[in-house]
Amino acid sequence: MIYLNDGHIRDIGMNWRHLTGIIEDVVRTSDRGECVHPLKTYLRFHDPANRIIAMPAFVGGSTELAGIKWIAGFPGNGRYGLPRAHNTIILNDTVTGRPEAFIHSGLLNGLRAAAVSGVMLHAYMEARRSADLRLGIIGWGPIGRLHLDMCADLFGSRLKQVILYDLKGIERSTVPEHLRAITAIAEDWRELYRNSNVTATCTVSAERYIDEVPPAGALLLNVSLRDYKPESVARIKSVIVDDWQEVCRENTDIQQLHHQFGLHESDVRTLADVVCREGLAEIAEEAPVFFNPMGLGVFDIAIAGYYLRQAGQLGHGVLLEDSGD
Repeated sequence: MIYLNDGHIRDIGMNWRHLTGIIEDVVRTSDRGECVHPLKTYLRFHDPANRIIAMPAFVGGSTELAGIKWIAGFPGNGRYGLPRAHNTIILNDTVTGRPEAFIHSGLLNGLRAAAVSGVMLHAYMEARRSADLRLGIIGWGPIGRLHLDMCADLFGSRLKQVILYDLKGIERSTVPEHLRAITAIAEDWRELYRNSNVTATCTVSAERYIDEVPPAGALLLNVSLRDYKPESVARIKSVIVDDWQEVCRENTDIQQLHHQFGLHESDVRTLADVVCREGLAEIAEEAPVFFNPMGLGVFDIAIAGYYLRQAGQLGHGVLLEDSGD
């Protein structure tokens, strides 16, 4: 099998049009019934704040791979100088079951998250053809930075304004040089929230803090899933999820809306509705849209499969040989 890590992924490069195209293709493939993704399993031990998640999946269509994502999230890792999350993926041939790749890459996790947001954002911008993009990002870690990179690449001159906020503060030097002229660093999240038509929450917040209703027509990319107090989004009628069964658990904002305000599966649209059935076309422009992606293993497997193919073509990665034992 081939071993790939963050360095290999960076060497291959990040083509956001390819990556969002892969996500769209998987959404359509899954909508045809050609994907399998059992409910995630959460393994907890010792400190309940820590977890390791198993995400097995099969993707048919043009991907035709099976595999499993095994991602460990340990919030206290910063004290050891380690990343909060460790992401690994094994890919298997679908005919023989033979392992084809082992990937250890936190970057891959971020690329999948930003690419899923990119698909939703593209649909939103298409539905509002006259709108410029005023992007707010709460949380300036790796996921937030990848979201900015994705938005700048996909939307170019339509990206008119960027507002960033992080509890720890943000050094302007960390903003890509070509975007600094349109970027402001906010002193609090409210300033950002009120002046953006797209807000991406990319935090690891321990407590919900957003307590304001969103601006009219705004798209809320709820990437971190646990930033909104339920009452702030309870009146939003256009709620989008990737998968109801996945996202309505583990103390997500969707689960809180379900318990406290009676939100049910029949009340929401899915990403498949958006991609396959133009699910945003009927939503009034002044209506906010609340997107909650729990993250599906089928997306990770497909993105990993793309990098496996690229690695083979470009000669990247480390070949791990079978000892024959």
